Amino acid sequence: MSAFLDFLTDPWQHVFMQRAFLVAAMSGVVSGVIGTHVVLRGMAFIGDAVSHAVFPGVAIAFVLHTSLVLGGAVAGLATALAAAVFSQNRRLKEDSVIGVFFAAAFGLGIVVLSTAPGYSGSLESFLFGQILGISDRDVATVAVTGAVLVLVALALHKELVTVSLDRETARAVGLPVFALDIALYALVTVTVVISLQAVGNILVLALLITPASCARLLTDRIGTMMVLAPVIGGVSSLAGLYLSYRWNLAAGGLIVLVVTAVFLVCWLCAPRHGLLAGLRRGRGGGAAEDGAAAPRRGWVSAGGGHEIP
Repeated sequence: MSAFLDFLTDPWQHVFMQRAFLVAAMSGVVSGVIGTHVVLRGMAFIGDAVSHAVFPGVAIAFVLHTSLVLGGAVAGLATALAAAVFSQNRRLKEDSVIGVFFAAAFGLGIVVLSTAPGYSGSLESFLFGQILGISDRDVATVAVTGAVLVLVALALHKELVTVSLDRETARAVGLPVFALDIALYALVTVTVVISLQAVGNILVLALLITPASCARLLTDRIGTMMVLAPVIGGVSSLAGLYLSYRWNLAAGGLIVLVVTAVFLVCWLCAPRHGLLAGLRRGRGGGAAEDGAAAPRRGWVSAGGGHEIP
């Protein structure tokens, strides 16, 4: 018991670990909230794409010796806006347009960096995360920005979910679909930027998508999913950071491995949608019952007590 208490309390004796815990928890929570909308919309690709989109902004900021985070946010938002505009042409699917623009942004970042010798060491923290080296200012920035993101996501919750479930119905009831597309892209972009210090550009997709995917396996209710995803994201981030301190291994990588382990447990053991539950239904003839119940579920509105179709 004493050893376990030491394991829990020892990291908090260091100021740099206190900052790291705060940023890890906040990044996990915010990523869980925003990632829920991304998973509901079936746009997991956008997380990876946005992480590429912020790259030219970071490259330009590095060359100009300005804030890497600010540069990444500006570039990501500009690229996301371009993708949202071109996605309104329904001849092209949204994922195709995203692929074109975000790949081009990453290419631009490579070209810009090629003009600045000696960049690789300074950008290592951007690519792989440097959560143990953050400052009090970084903590404050993540806290304020994260709070704004969560408030905006809550304010637009019903509208975003309605667009995710049925774009044509959303248009028919008068929702500003294009503006909501831009809002979602902006939310994802800023979430990626504030999570870069926790897990880095390469691994940020996992923090955005995996907690929401775990919640999707555990519940059919949107409101419950919106609670479970940030809890899973925050707890997994803290657990990964604890293991990083204990074993002296890369924090970003361990955070991603922990949340992935949670996903595997959910995939296997989720009470209704897990592999074991499916096998039990198959043995007990439950598949027929599920099939009979399916028509009763249908499409429903985005309120917290409703089921996801």
